[in-house]
Amino acid sequence: MKQHFDVLVVGAGPAGVVAAVTAAQCGQRAALVDDNPAAGGQIWRSGAPLPKAARAWLARLESSRVVRLQGWRVFDAPGRTVLLAERNGASAAGLGDGTEIAELHAAKVILATGARERFLPFPGWTLPHVTGVGGLDALTRGGLPMAGKRVVVAGTGPLLLAVAGHLAGNGARIVAVCEQAPLERLVRLGMHVLREPGKLWQGMQYRRAMRTRLLTRCWVTAAHGEDRVRSVTLRQGKKHWEVGCDALACGFHLVPNTELAELLGCRVEEGLVATDEQMRTSVEDVYCAGEPTGIGGVELSRLEGQIAALAACGRGEEARGMAARRRGKLGFVRALAAACQLDPELKKLTTDETIVCRCEDVRFRALRGRLNWREAKLQTRCGMGPCQGRVCGAATEFLFGWGADSVRPPVFPAAVASLAAAGQANNFTATMTTSEETEENV
Repeated sequence: MKQHFDVLVVGAGPAGVVAAVTAAQCGQRAALVDDNPAAGGQIWRSGAPLPKAARAWLARLESSRVVRLQGWRVFDAPGRTVLLAERNGASAAGLGDGTEIAELHAAKVILATGARERFLPFPGWTLPHVTGVGGLDALTRGGLPMAGKRVVVAGTGPLLLAVAGHLAGNGARIVAVCEQAPLERLVRLGMHVLREPGKLWQGMQYRRAMRTRLLTRCWVTAAHGEDRVRSVTLRQGKKHWEVGCDALACGFHLVPNTELAELLGCRVEEGLVATDEQMRTSVEDVYCAGEPTGIGGVELSRLEGQIAALAACGRGEEARGMAARRRGKLGFVRALAAACQLDPELKKLTTDETIVCRCEDVRFRALRGRLNWREAKLQTRCGMGPCQGRVCGAATEFLFGWGADSVRPPVFPAAVASLAAAGQANNFTATMTTSEETEENV
């Protein structure tokens, strides 16, 4: 399948939904591609109670002329504005092995690829019923019964309070909410929250729902159990104690998904896609909005989605008019990043036997002494499993200071048929580029 669009938006979270709808309202042929079966991303998850603004934007998407490619995952970018996507679980109506491939061409591309949770390894973190904070929240929204379950929520970031509140609202008994950041950093973050009534109201709702105290500079040092987690050991300062639980939700803030942006050649600075005030990246005709440019919440993501779409549609004056509102919210982005800085003591949680790469069962002892991420991959296969380093990559960056030295296609695991199609597309793009260079030389 080959399709052409004026504006192609990758990612159907808040930023992507707003960008696609705005582009369509500007009269452009717009498309929204996302690997989930429904729009909304992790924040505006289908089937969950949604705030009024979320319902309004999703309703606009439903009634718009946006071409929705739900269930399609972008895995390669053979050209600056050419993306290849694969449909997961497609019927045999596609290629012989049931895989369907789309070659998507666009005049402008807006990346709204969101973020994922950061996990840090500790003894017992691979036990059943130990999940990410957002992961347990998603399971609960999907129907997992939590009534009467004892849950420990630990890690760092505002997601802890949000998820604890939601779990409590579903009948779970929150044993503890453990935030690794010290109280003084949270107070400084709170000063920024006070300037945004929406965030302040959300915080009050979460606190009311939890009905348990927040433990600061506290974290899980180990999870215990045989068939599943039965208890966890907590540390706060010099104090250590064990508490029983039926589930542990643990996540250390968010990691922006920048892989596709990097594959396209966009400049990335300090883990974030660099953009100007109109959300333009360093690559011509490629824009970026939402978490890849900085973790700042739904309101900022929506605003950036609008700015990116307006700029991509040639309405730069309107985009510049909204840039001042965006600048006013960037202080919270910086404050949140500072508040969620990881305590160096967390590096001491792993033992020699702690699994760091879950896909390939690579233990900490196999990684000690390695020079960089490339050597670790070559010698231990760390980061070479199905998640392609999305879990262990962020963990080893914190533990050892390693960073990915390159991003190569496919950015997600793909079927062999898709890789063959990608090879053909890449060869075609390379041939066209060579022909254009030859014409210029002549």
